[in-house]
Amino acid sequence: MKILNLYAGIGGNRKLWGDEHEITAVEINSTIAKIYQDFFPDDKVIVGDAHKYLLEHYKEFDFIWSSRPCPTHSRIRQFSAVARGQNEAVYPDMKLYEEIIFLMHNFQGKWVVENVISYYEPLIKPQELASHYFWANFNLGNKKIETRGHNATMDVRQQLKGFDLSSYKNIDKQKILRNCVEPETGLHIFNMAYKTKQIQLSEVF
Repeated sequence: MKILNLYAGIGGNRKLWGDEHEITAVEINSTIAKIYQDFFPDDKVIVGDAHKYLLEHYKEFDFIWSSRPCPTHSRIRQFSAVARGQNEAVYPDMKLYEEIIFLMHNFQGKWVVENVISYYEPLIKPQELASHYFWANFNLGNKKIETRGHNATMDVRQQLKGFDLSSYKNIDKQKILRNCVEPETGLHIFNMAYKTKQIQLSEVF
């Protein structure tokens, strides 16, 4: 498959996908994009605006994954930081829903949009897996996947996520790893999308 991995970070969701597919990753932070490229040298990595790239290139792919940044939707930020006056209240970033609606009505392949469980009732009903929301045009199943290592030490978190960041300097390693989609979650969803695609192909041929 040709896969588009948007807001790729260092590739937590992609880590267990293997190398038999053609993967394009889009990440706006050049430092993070470089780390992604180090871990996945065969992927095409683009430093740029993932939201814009989706609109311009969606027709080129079979499977699209989007993990748009989540702080403005986060329960932790709203009920802890904002409620205590540590952060200003902000508008939720509605580009999340722009992408969901756009993919629902325009993309012919399989797609998934991931975000945190929001502090408000979702405007479009998601599926819930591994303590996150997922909007997708295929069933993610009901497999129980535990989130791991959010409060662990750096060494333990690196081991659990499967990324060794010890050689990288001047980056917030805790935040980078905390923002990683669990590799097992990424693999499960990838397999469900791929399984569905295989079923469709077998029906055609």
